[in-house]
Amino acid sequence: MTDQHAESARGPGAGPGAAGPGPEGSGFSYRGAEEELIVLARPEAQLRVQADGVRSAAGTDVSALNMFLGDEQLALEPLFGSEERLRGVSEAAAAGADFPDLALFYRVSGGADRTQELRARIAALPGIVTAYVKPGAVPAAMPEEFDEARRMKEKTAATPDFTARQRYLGPAPEGVDAQWAWQRLGGSGEGVTVIDVEGAWQLGHEDLSSKLAGIVIGTPVADVAWRNHGTAVLGVIGGDRGEHGVTGIAPEAVTAAASFQGVGTAAAIHAAAERLSPGDIVLIELHRPGPRFDFAQRDDQRGYIPLEWWPDDYAAIKYATSKGIVVVGAAGNGAESLDDAVYERRPDEFPAWWHNPFNPSNKSTDAVLVGAGAPPPGTHGRDHGPDRSRLSFSNYGARVDAQGWGREVTTTGGSWDRPGDLQGGSEEIAWYTDTFSGTSSASPVVVGALACLQGMLKAGGQRPMTSQRAREMLRATGSPQQDAPGRPASQRIGNRPDLKAAVTNVLPSTVGSGQADRYWDELIPYPPELPPRMRLFVAGAWRNLTHPSPEIRQAVHSAFAGGRPDVRVWFSDDEIVGLVITG
Repeated sequence: MTDQHAESARGPGAGPGAAGPGPEGSGFSYRGAEEELIVLARPEAQLRVQADGVRSAAGTDVSALNMFLGDEQLALEPLFGSEERLRGVSEAAAAGADFPDLALFYRVSGGADRTQELRARIAALPGIVTAYVKPGAVPAAMPEEFDEARRMKEKTAATPDFTARQRYLGPAPEGVDAQWAWQRLGGSGEGVTVIDVEGAWQLGHEDLSSKLAGIVIGTPVADVAWRNHGTAVLGVIGGDRGEHGVTGIAPEAVTAAASFQGVGTAAAIHAAAERLSPGDIVLIELHRPGPRFDFAQRDDQRGYIPLEWWPDDYAAIKYATSKGIVVVGAAGNGAESLDDAVYERRPDEFPAWWHNPFNPSNKSTDAVLVGAGAPPPGTHGRDHGPDRSRLSFSNYGARVDAQGWGREVTTTGGSWDRPGDLQGGSEEIAWYTDTFSGTSSASPVVVGALACLQGMLKAGGQRPMTSQRAREMLRATGSPQQDAPGRPASQRIGNRPDLKAAVTNVLPSTVGSGQADRYWDELIPYPPELPPRMRLFVAGAWRNLTHPSPEIRQAVHSAFAGGRPDVRVWFSDDEIVGLVITG
């Protein structure tokens, strides 16, 4: 989600991406997301939607409901699929499962310009518990001012290698230590699938071809600003490894997309979870207006909050995490404390079972919520405050688990609704940006780190993390949040992931030792983003020594050159943690 701080220059009725960024990223808006009218049925009515209308399997009189739908030319659609198909899930919910009964949720199709009026009328009908309106969801991204003078080049025959600008790939505390993870078995995200839930993507981008699986549900929003946003997200996670463009944090992970347009956010989340296996990841790159400003759409995104606050989105996310799927969501760009009492008040339209999911005392979705932290000062020549301090637009609070870079993220895609500020030109499939921002840029940084860890766990024959375990790990490890003037670390957005530290938290580690039989001094690293290393064959496997000193290099060379090497190595998995050379 992108940060924005002024009213649209063209007014509230304009289309998606109606107003371009002005000074300090003001006058920015995503448009086009419609409100959603959600209906909860009474369990005892056992509603069933059929081609000729709604019937009750329990014999409840639903003639008034059918008459209302017919007169208003509306359709009632099961939000999570056929009620009969959901019967097993419903029985699990009735037996005490942690998520609400999915078979009771419906979405009203039609009447988009009269949702509030229709809500009150349908909620009063027999067989219905309640109905509520959800504001349109938008990406949680924050634009930088677009500066033509900053553009590095127009697209030519060959795209340069931009990985040196991706400082978030590097060692902690500045980065997440992805380059270190790539040297470990499974550490590039092998065997992990990530589905990005939002609006649109440029699926033909030149740097997303290797592991991109396409769209699993919904119709992409036909707008370049939405498309640039989704493309940027996928590039951070799974940009192709190579000698041009960017490299994703988890370049071997499979990425896919789920659009909420036409189905709604909760249905898109549910459909994504249905296509995944335990240990895979759903990323929710959306937020929407909350109660702070009476759910009003605002160009500055003030008061916008995570989707899990709404009952149907909560149910979909909880269903996903109960399946062993890791769900990661943007905490939102509303500059809000999610601990505020305003989120405790249950709207009259919400069901009685609803409790504020931001309150740690209540049942949680177990999704990872991500806040936006400042990148290291000087990144791309800018200073957004102390490294890892909360950016002013980021939501914060006890519910937020971790932070990622909220500014200066180099990735695929253009700059808001324009060609890339890093590489532009007429070919959208070759756009790159240096300025992807918001909790939208922070969230895929955390997702990429989690995909690397899940890949390592799978490669090591270990059970992958659940969403709850991922939250615990992110809170227990990582580079700590820092204070900034007016934004103390007590305004919690959490730690920045540190893969090297996280591995010791999630992987069983034992230190072994042995004598080296062979060595390989990697003078030219491959891939080139990796640091220099020396590899020694010990106890039947190659072990890695990163950044060997010239003295160690010379000593190892001399030991093996003498014909009777005595190189004793201590290792943890494939990493060398100690070395003694006596011959």
